[in-house]
Amino acid sequence: MRRFAEVADAVAAQSGKLEKVASIAAYLRTLDDADLSSAARFFTGNAFAARDQRSLKLGARTVAAVAQRVWGFSRDALSASYRETGDLGAAIGPLVTPSNDLALFAPDPLSPSSLALAFAAIAEATGKHAGKRREAILERVLRACGGPLEAKYVVKIVTGDLRIGLRDGLVHEAIAAAFDAPIQVIRRAVMATGDVGAVASAARDRTLDHLHVAYGTPIGMMLASPIPYGERYTELGASDWIVEDKYDGIRAQAHLDGERVRIFSRTFNDVTQSYPEIARALGGARTRMILDGEIVAWRDGRALPFRTLQARLQRKEIDASLLADVPLRYVVFDALAIDEEFLIDEALLDRRARLIDALVPNEHVTLAPFQRLEAGTSPGDVNARFEAARARGNEGLMLKRTDAPYAPGRRGKWWLKLKRELSTLDVVVVAVEWGHGKRAKVLSDYTFAVRDEAGTRRTIGKAYSGLTDAEIAALTPWFLAHQTGRRGRALAVEPTVVIEVAFDIVQRSELHESGYALRFPRIVRIRDDKPSSEIDTLARVDEIYAEMLAREGAS
Repeated sequence: MRRFAEVADAVAAQSGKLEKVASIAAYLRTLDDADLSSAARFFTGNAFAARDQRSLKLGARTVAAVAQRVWGFSRDALSASYRETGDLGAAIGPLVTPSNDLALFAPDPLSPSSLALAFAAIAEATGKHAGKRREAILERVLRACGGPLEAKYVVKIVTGDLRIGLRDGLVHEAIAAAFDAPIQVIRRAVMATGDVGAVASAARDRTLDHLHVAYGTPIGMMLASPIPYGERYTELGASDWIVEDKYDGIRAQAHLDGERVRIFSRTFNDVTQSYPEIARALGGARTRMILDGEIVAWRDGRALPFRTLQARLQRKEIDASLLADVPLRYVVFDALAIDEEFLIDEALLDRRARLIDALVPNEHVTLAPFQRLEAGTSPGDVNARFEAARARGNEGLMLKRTDAPYAPGRRGKWWLKLKRELSTLDVVVVAVEWGHGKRAKVLSDYTFAVRDEAGTRRTIGKAYSGLTDAEIAALTPWFLAHQTGRRGRALAVEPTVVIEVAFDIVQRSELHESGYALRFPRIVRIRDDKPSSEIDTLARVDEIYAEMLAREGAS
C-alpha cells in the first residue's frame, strides 16, 4: 500500500487529467492480478465493488478511536487537524508516529490484496461481539501501515473519502490506457458488471468480451437538468423530443432475474423489502431486465402527493394495513438491459420499443405514457402540457431527446425536467454549521426560521445549497463574530442575516419548532434589503400549506 499511497498523493497534487490518468496507468501495469483488482477498486474510493452489498460498518468515530489507540494522539489534536483538513484520513496522517510495538514479529507490510482480505474479514464479522472484532481487525491494519502517508490513504478508503480529484471516469481511462483497451468498452464493462476491479483484470487478460450484465448490481441513474417554467424553451432547439409526466415519488431501479427481484434507490440502497407488492408484481417476468422508473403512491387512477408516500419510506416491516393505506405503482420509463443485452448506447425510442415488447403491465407496474414533441413546438404548448401534468397530480414534465443514450450518473441536456417551485419564503438564519469536503473550513449549512404571531422565531428548515463559494466565505467571519451559543451541533448566531428560500413542498413535521418542514429547500439569494423583523410569518406558511392541499384535492 505504500506505493498506492504515493501514487494517490501524486494524483492529488496533479491538476491535469492526462497526468492523473498516466500516473495511475503506469502503477496498474506493475501489479499482479490480486493487487490489480483491489487497487482499481480502491482508486474509486470504495472498499468493495459497486455490485458488492457488503459494508465495513465502521463509523468515523470508531475509526478515530482505534487510530488514537494505535498512535496515542489526543482528541483535541485530532479535532484541530480535522478542522484544518475536513478529511479524517488527512487529519490522522500528520498525527501518525513510529510504532512502539515491541512484538517479536512485526506485521507484514500491507498490499492492496491483503487490505482487501482484511476488509472482507471486517464485513463478515457478525454476532454478539462483531463490533469488537471489526475494531480488532482495523487495529491490525493500522499497525501494519508503514508510515503517515500509508495510514492517511488506508483511512481514506475505510471511510470512503478518497478525495484526490479522481472521478471514476478517470480510473476507467487509466485502465484503458494501461492495457490498451477502448475506453468505451471499459466504461460499458464497468456499468454492466459493477466491478471496476474485475474489469481491470479482464482488460489486462484480454477477456473483456467474457464479462456479462451483472443482475443485482445497481447502475448509476441518468439525471435530468432543470429548466425554469416560462415563456421560452431555447434548450429544446431543433431536436425531436418526447414528453412525459414527472412523477413525484421514489426513483427506483429494478433488476428482474427470473423469480429474483431487487429494487435499488438512487443511492444504490437495496429497498426491495420496503416495497413487497412491487417486487411480487415484477417477479416471474418472462424476460430478464433492468428497469428505471418511479415508485409512486397511487389510487383511483392517479398519483397521490409525495407526502402520502412518506409512510412507506425506509420501512422494512410492511403490514397489511400499510399496504392498503398507501397503495403503490411502479411507473417504468426506461430499460437498461434486456437478457444479456446492455442497452445504454441505444437511442431512447429504441429502448422504449424494446421495453414495450418485454414488459407486461399489471396492477402495480405500468409503462410511463409519453408523447412526441416535434421540433418547433411552441412554448405555450409546453406550458399547457405542464399544467395538464400538474392537474393529474404529478410534479411537472420530463423532456427527453428521442436519440438520447442512457448516460448513467450523468446530468446533461439529453433529459430536461420542468417543474415549478411551490413558493419562496424570506427567513432568518438562526444557526450555522461547518461544511464538508471543500467547504470544511467555512460555515455553509444554515438553519433558518420564520416568526409566529408573537414575533418568536420558529425554525422551519436547513439549507446548504444556492449561495456561491464567495458568498459563503464572506458570511463565515460574520457568523463567527456574532455567535451566541450552541443549538445542538450548530453554532447559534444573531438572527440578522435574511435569506430567500425556495422549496418544492411544505409538510407537517415535528422536526422543527414551526411544526413544518420544507422539502428540497434552496437558497435563492441573501436579502440584504430586508430586516429580520420583516421575515415571513408562520401564518404565511399555513396559507401556503392550505393552498397546496387545495391544489392536490386534499382537505
